[in-house]
Amino acid sequence: MVERIPKEKINEIRQSIDIVDIVSEYVQLKKQGRNYFGICPFHSENSPSFSVSPEKQIYHCFGCHAGGNVFSFLMDIEGISFQEAASRLAEKANIQLAINPTINESRMPTEAEKMIKAHELLKQFYHHILVNTNKGQEAFEYLHKRNFTREMIDYFQIGYCLDEWDASLKFLKAKGFDEHLLEKAGLIIRGERNNNYFDRFRGRIIFPISDYKGNTVAFSGRILGEGQPKYLNSPESPIFQKSKTLYNFHNARAAIRKKQAVVLFEGFADCIAAFGAGVENGIGTMGTALTDEHIHLIKRNTDNVILCFDADTAGQTATLKAGEMLAGAGCDVRVAIIPDGKDPDEYIIKNGPELFKNEVISGSITFMSFKMRFFRTGKNLDNEGDRLDYIEKVLEEISKLDNPIERDIYLRQLADEFSLSIDALKQQQRKIYYSIRKDLPKGKEKRQQNLSVIKQDKKLPPAYYNAERLLIAHMLKSLSFSMKVQDALQSIPFHIDEHQAIVTYLYAYYEEGNLPDLSNFLNFIQDIHLKNIVAEIGMMSIADEISEKEFQDYIKQISKYHHELKLKEKIEEGKKAEREKDYLKAAEIYKEIINLKKSL
Repeated sequence: MVERIPKEKINEIRQSIDIVDIVSEYVQLKKQGRNYFGICPFHSENSPSFSVSPEKQIYHCFGCHAGGNVFSFLMDIEGISFQEAASRLAEKANIQLAINPTINESRMPTEAEKMIKAHELLKQFYHHILVNTNKGQEAFEYLHKRNFTREMIDYFQIGYCLDEWDASLKFLKAKGFDEHLLEKAGLIIRGERNNNYFDRFRGRIIFPISDYKGNTVAFSGRILGEGQPKYLNSPESPIFQKSKTLYNFHNARAAIRKKQAVVLFEGFADCIAAFGAGVENGIGTMGTALTDEHIHLIKRNTDNVILCFDADTAGQTATLKAGEMLAGAGCDVRVAIIPDGKDPDEYIIKNGPELFKNEVISGSITFMSFKMRFFRTGKNLDNEGDRLDYIEKVLEEISKLDNPIERDIYLRQLADEFSLSIDALKQQQRKIYYSIRKDLPKGKEKRQQNLSVIKQDKKLPPAYYNAERLLIAHMLKSLSFSMKVQDALQSIPFHIDEHQAIVTYLYAYYEEGNLPDLSNFLNFIQDIHLKNIVAEIGMMSIADEISEKEFQDYIKQISKYHHELKLKEKIEEGKKAEREKDYLKAAEIYKEIINLKKSL
């Protein structure tokens, strides 16, 4: 049984923690009016619809309708229990919680938790072998020759897997792990001939891979010396998906927030080399193209992205594709240009960390400037046909820019480069601009038609629905107002089941002697769906006071609908009595119907 935390302690934690500070560790928030807004961490979106209220100490997403207080936010984003969330928040607030950890952790761990635990133990085991044992000496010296400092090795927890068939397997089995689980996690392989298990990464330098929470979920192993494959990666598993994983994101998040920019590399090797050169806000994709999930994770923390991919053709093509995706998602994209066709690691080894940090990263160019360079690839600009194709392509890209000042800057660059008339270029650019947009009105018209159809099909909420929500919004702020509503409605319930459940919770909350406090009330409610609705209602903008006329109107709308339902019920009863030829009963029912109609 999970140990309960005293209500007084929960209140103390809640009053000591600002929800904005906690949410800001996961979401890039910007102040707009009284609230803060950002990209929702619970669903994919490009426009900020996630709102945090410092005044009410709650959050709500207008897109996916997630909502709650600081406890529920931490529970949802980290996938932890209320007790675990309270413990973490208490630690941040320097509040002592007398919870017996053996009781708190008494539940059986899930399969995913076991897999993560196995990875965490192996990470420590491999790192220990590399830095503390003779068997790791050769690997340690190899890394040293490759300019890996001890600081870098410790920071990234780089390790070494012994060149033995089952050293890792024996280590984990001694810790109580099952072979089938370890195989599913990608840590061991079953032999085809004898069905015996053996280590996946034997004889390799190990680079741990973490998820955005900091849990070790996979490894990449580099062979020591010659051999193939040069790098061996963990297969995808229940805890590791390349499309959702960005290398070093957990470590770099604080630096990304501080610098309000992220440097994106193609892989972890470049990311580590860049860290050694002083680039602390660097992250890397896991040998896969940039995905929407990656972009969503990035945008929760910053809108400014510097792409630093390999300088070869494949790397530059990947830069263009990633840049288009990021720009389309609303990011400000810049590109770090590496001279001489090198990758970041090679450049740092040859030219040193200072030049890389100060000239390559700090000297990054705009995405439009990169595209102008990229479109030159494979073209002979002394050839008239190639030159015209290039100019046309650049004008097309310039026409996609929303900022007229930017358009003017790049048009002038093009005019100077080819000794062309700026007026002629502007005239041609306008033609392309309107050509690109000539189909937009149709598209917009189509979208608007679709939207209008949706709006027509989706009926407006009835008057009693809005009345119930507005009453609840005021009831959340006032005990006396809640009692006034209860007296006015008497036996008439709220007609939306969720609304009735919320006010029932609210009456019980006040009966226990609690004062109006939205964040505290959210702790009182157990149902997640109801919590989301309460958070949504709590975010409504309402006046501090409600006039008596408004109050009576809301009560009237709820009562009116209640009587309408009763009327329908009585009409059906009357019809049934007539069908059964019980005319006396039918007459009595119709008298009741007349009275109900009068009341309406």
